[in-house]
Amino acid sequence: MCNEGKRIWNGKRMNPHYQNLVQRLEEISHLNGVMSTLGWDQEVMMPPGAADARAKQIAPLAGVIHERMTDPGLGDCLNELAVVGYAGFAAAEQCNIREALRSYELETKVPKRLVQELAELSSRGHGIWVAARQKNKFADFAPVLQRFLHLRKEWAQHVLPGLDPYDANIDLFERGTTMSMITPVFERLKTELIPLIQAIQNQADQPDTSFLQGRFALDKQEALARRISREIGFDFEQGRMDVSVHPFCGGSHPTDVRITTRYSERNFIESLYAVIHETGHALYEQGRPYELGDLPVSESLTMGIHESQSLFWERMIAQSKPFCQHYFATIRAAFPENLQPVTVDSFYRAINVCKPDFIRVEADEVTYPLHIILRYEIEKGLFDGSIPVDDLPLIWNELTRKYLGINPPDDAHGVLQDSHWSSGAFGYFPSYTLGAMYACQFYRTLLNERPDTEQNVAKGNFAPVKNWLNEKIHHQGRLYTPQQLVEHVTGEPLNPDYFIDYLKGKYRAIYQLA
Repeated sequence: MCNEGKRIWNGKRMNPHYQNLVQRLEEISHLNGVMSTLGWDQEVMMPPGAADARAKQIAPLAGVIHERMTDPGLGDCLNELAVVGYAGFAAAEQCNIREALRSYELETKVPKRLVQELAELSSRGHGIWVAARQKNKFADFAPVLQRFLHLRKEWAQHVLPGLDPYDANIDLFERGTTMSMITPVFERLKTELIPLIQAIQNQADQPDTSFLQGRFALDKQEALARRISREIGFDFEQGRMDVSVHPFCGGSHPTDVRITTRYSERNFIESLYAVIHETGHALYEQGRPYELGDLPVSESLTMGIHESQSLFWERMIAQSKPFCQHYFATIRAAFPENLQPVTVDSFYRAINVCKPDFIRVEADEVTYPLHIILRYEIEKGLFDGSIPVDDLPLIWNELTRKYLGINPPDDAHGVLQDSHWSSGAFGYFPSYTLGAMYACQFYRTLLNERPDTEQNVAKGNFAPVKNWLNEKIHHQGRLYTPQQLVEHVTGEPLNPDYFIDYLKGKYRAIYQLA
């Protein structure tokens, strides 16, 4: 039964059942923080030879977390609170109860054996994926993917038996979102963007990008990336930046946020914009309302909302002409041999070049949605059985030719390029393009509310932008659903027209299309 201790909360005596709930949820949050730190270490610092040992460490920790999340005592608290109802609880407290109930109902439906097997396979799978990618050999990774599909289908049957297994996996990242909602939007994007890309490729006047290739000292790249990340607003006293195979944002708490990038001596734009992208994620994490406790209410929303924050900074801000006007002299000073004869306008056109590429994380913002649609359609096929795992490289290449007009030269540039499947993260990819649409809609609202935004960016004054995002999105935690948040911030539901109009307007101007 629930602990009957007493505690003062927001100036009033806390309901004892709620007090016990808070204590349990905070413990779970702290254990998840340990798991996150182990995951970060695995990708950044851990010796390759420690992979098996780390898998054996992660599996029992996952089991402990699962036990805490499925403890009958937690269920007792939630049952007692259900009897009381939400009356008398503040909005933040209601959110904690609601989120805890949903999590408990999901977790209690999953056998401990399945939780541990998924955690161990994820740990082992990452190392197998890295090795397969290095050897350019999908066949080495195929058994892991096949096993993950089996486990994720089993997981879906346990937690959301009324949904299609792939919808259940999508729901894990984009709550309330299904294939029936995503497919029509993605079909429309294909209809709008494929002709735009073709028109751009047929245009004779293509931006000069030659000065973006060459030799760029890694130490200067790192210094530039750290400077811009800090000036945008990343707090290095509560975060750090490192190198990994695949750029990501991790960490255990808003006071411990960790971002990574990867550097190439031949291309500084990739690492710089990866840092800006991950800084967007990090600003969301550092801006969460952790003063409300290490509780569900202070957590971020769906992956789509999270991605909107990284894309907001990467695309709406950092790929804009005002941003280029502010930082161009700094960037040219870092790499004078490459950029001395270059102008701001030519730099702006070069970093916004639209050219189909094999690698998703290196794709421009026009072609990027087609990378996501390709993965979404493949995942659908993997789950409904229409795409056999062994045929995946061929199908991947076929869709790449169909949507982007290019043919991947090998598996490393095709089916093995992403880390997501090595952790069983099916249903994650749609979040990227949902996030792009959210970002455009948020940015349009920001411009309407603060018309001096572009002038501030041109001056390097990013604080008003960061503060607006903190207030409107980051500090809201999980008080709203994603749909409610978008409507609360922008005054209307998600509207893909903003995304389509943004891309058409920007790139027709850059490429001087009619």
